[in-house]
Amino acid sequence: MKPDENIAEDIWSVPSCSKCGSELIVKDATVCWNQAAGLWELEQMADQAHCQRCGATELNWSKPELSSYQRIRDLNDQFRTTGTGRGSIMITSSIQANGAAFSATALKAIRDFKGFTDDNDPWGEHDFGAVEIEGEKVFFKIDYFDLSLQQGSPNPANEGCTHRVMTIMLASEF
Repeated sequence: MKPDENIAEDIWSVPSCSKCGSELIVKDATVCWNQAAGLWELEQMADQAHCQRCGATELNWSKPELSSYQRIRDLNDQFRTTGTGRGSIMITSSIQANGAAFSATALKAIRDFKGFTDDNDPWGEHDFGAVEIEGEKVFFKIDYFDLSLQQGSPNPANEGCTHRVMTIMLASEF
């Protein structure tokens, strides 16, 4: 596939240098500060991309081994089960009102949760689930934000531009 050819139709493809194989591909762009939004906005991109390592301009496009859903699932599982990765855990006041032991039990149950099915996880991202603690149904939900936590992540499969927020709440709060 030639650079940028049909890329909108195959959004999960990634470029690599046809000469040296590097994935360090860059493209010049002009950005403009949007004072009202408080962020940089892309104004225009140069036509030609090139390899940052060797300077070649001919690129190969291919799909990564993992689909975006698989990558999101892996990042969600890592964050949910180990607490590692870029993210925050929010425990609602209703959960906290049940006491520290209840909160700790809920967190452990969520870390150990393996009950994902096609019914409760249709996209396979492992971003929502329910556990029962002391007769109370507890939900967890993982949302994806940009690094400033101001808007959604542009690509939840990319941990470099995503801050995960896992919210733990009583089902009655949903």
